[in-house]
Amino acid sequence: MQPQAFYRVVADDFTAVDGIIRQQVVSRVPLVEKIGDYIISAGGKRLRPLLVLLSGRALGYQADDLRLLAATIEFLHTATLLHDDVVDMSDMRRGRSTANAQWGNAPSVLVGDFLYSRSFEMMVELGSMPVMKILSHATRVIAEGEVLQLSKVRDASTTEETYMEVIRGKTAMLFEASTHSAAALAGANEAQREALRTFGDHLGIAFQLVDDLLDYKGDAAELGKNVGDDLAEGKPTLPLIYTMREGTEEQAALVRRAIQKGGIEDLESIRAAVDAAGSLEYTAQLARDYAERAIACLDVLPAGEYRDALVELSRFAVARTH
Repeated sequence: MQPQAFYRVVADDFTAVDGIIRQQVVSRVPLVEKIGDYIISAGGKRLRPLLVLLSGRALGYQADDLRLLAATIEFLHTATLLHDDVVDMSDMRRGRSTANAQWGNAPSVLVGDFLYSRSFEMMVELGSMPVMKILSHATRVIAEGEVLQLSKVRDASTTEETYMEVIRGKTAMLFEASTHSAAALAGANEAQREALRTFGDHLGIAFQLVDDLLDYKGDAAELGKNVGDDLAEGKPTLPLIYTMREGTEEQAALVRRAIQKGGIEDLESIRAAVDAAGSLEYTAQLARDYAERAIACLDVLPAGEYRDALVELSRFAVARTH
């Protein structure tokens, strides 16, 4: 299966989801629509709605409301992005200016609230209490993950365990909610629901590990964001945590200082230190382990092109360079 083949098996669904998203971002307040449209049209990989579509179709679920669920998940994700960029004071995402860089923080936060609210209206339209339960729970956990991360900024004593708790909340939770809610909507049996829930969690962790790895290894043009952003914000991600734990005294001291200070003055020497300490390979290997554990969960699904696509998507998530 070619890298983008996992999109092709649900190409018609994907087009329909895009139509729903554009329809739902309509507002009687022009600025809401303008900002909503700006961030949604930035594209991105749309992995979360893709997970909804592939999971539901893999279970043999053919109803159109799967598309509405996929759009709902994308709205939730987009709302978190708007808020994240304000919190992180980011000025670049997906290769262009963030909404807060264009319009300021206040409109970005408020339009994020609009997208959250709209996603809950879409959930109500789905009329599935199990789906609402999964998504409302996920929304809370994501917020907690973001606050936990914020509380650890410039904290060089952050452990790997706390870091995993952060990424499980802020990233993996929405991956998990995507696959779990699709299984619930499809009326899957308990074993399939649990397997898809766990699959989403493991895949989300693998995805975020690679993201954090690329902050030290990536190329800004390819990533569509600034390399070293996490370091600039003083975020203790796994490559840094591992370097402080396993690197030489000198490497550990360099990283500790950089986290406590924030900023990217020492970015090149930090990149060299995390590489020399084996942190990048450690993070990459952990990502591969989680991706393989995710793939193992798919055994409960019927064999076919949708399950194959989920396997390929898992491999792509850890092999990507952006």
